[in-house]
Amino acid sequence: MSGVVLQRLTTLTLSVKHLGPIPNLLQRLPSSFPTPSPTVSASQVPALFREPYILTGYRPHHQNWYCYLLSLFQKHNESLNVWSHLLAAPLLLLRWWSLFGALGNPYDISVLPLCLFIVSALFCYACSSAAHLFQSHSEQAHYYVFFMDYVGVAVYQYGCALGHYFYTSAPGWRASIFGRYFLPGTAFLGLMSSVGCCVAKARYRKPYPKQRKICQLIPTILAYFLGISPVVHRLLTTSWEEEPSMNMHVLQILFFLCCSVFFSYPIPEYFFPGKCDIVGHGHQIFHILLSLTTLCQLEALFQEYARNRANVVDIFGESQIWWACVSFPVLTIACLLVAFHSMKYTHNKLNRD
Repeated sequence: MSGVVLQRLTTLTLSVKHLGPIPNLLQRLPSSFPTPSPTVSASQVPALFREPYILTGYRPHHQNWYCYLLSLFQKHNESLNVWSHLLAAPLLLLRWWSLFGALGNPYDISVLPLCLFIVSALFCYACSSAAHLFQSHSEQAHYYVFFMDYVGVAVYQYGCALGHYFYTSAPGWRASIFGRYFLPGTAFLGLMSSVGCCVAKARYRKPYPKQRKICQLIPTILAYFLGISPVVHRLLTTSWEEEPSMNMHVLQILFFLCCSVFFSYPIPEYFFPGKCDIVGHGHQIFHILLSLTTLCQLEALFQEYARNRANVVDIFGESQIWWACVSFPVLTIACLLVAFHSMKYTHNKLNRD
């Protein structure tokens, strides 16, 4: 599965390199219809929009909103950031459809956590794609769309936690302190992840101090370690030969660890300034690895669901499954309130400046 995905993403990367004729197609639109302006260098955009070691491919700000929508078909330094998640979403849905088609009629209460995992991933992809597509419009838009991006990340973290808890966790782990407080703990840390990222984005300006990374990374790292704990426990206590899903869990952990490296450090553009502007910079690689992480999670969780679905309700009870599912929109609303408050704070701050 991961080989097929890698092949498709490689094809996407090669296609982006040949996007040269696309701006010409945009120029053939009717003259009354707004078209994106040519990209500019880093020195021609405000510091807020510049990324380290990315020297070209920036879209001018204060264009018509339609220009940024149409820049989906323009060659710029955010193109692959947008397309990597736009294409991953239908891949995820197609795989979901093919897997469930093989089960006949799998739709009962035991499948709800798995459905929420899919919803959380698609929501995260949508927020991320929108953020990278529209963030160049203005300073205010830049902040707003990335606040929503952080909501998507927090919701995705909790969606993963639900899947791991109901399909992967073992009885011994559920009896531990981690198991007893897992769902409220992951919900709280997901909310704190959203708060930390929004505060760091709203409060600090470039050049960013170390406090910004601390606000972003500490709650996010804690949320990940707690959310992945049932998987790690299973990896350490069960036979991988007897449970093929463990191999996919190993892959999802490896892909995510690679994600964290490319998210935290400007690799490879640090070593090749200006050479990775359109294709190949670290955030693009991070997006592709995150897509692979999600696909591996889906494979693993589906295998465990298909094997244990008859026992899920007996083990957890209908009430716990329903309460866990109700907590999902509650967390989403709480994170949205954090984002809206951050938008209001940023709006007032920009007006004062």
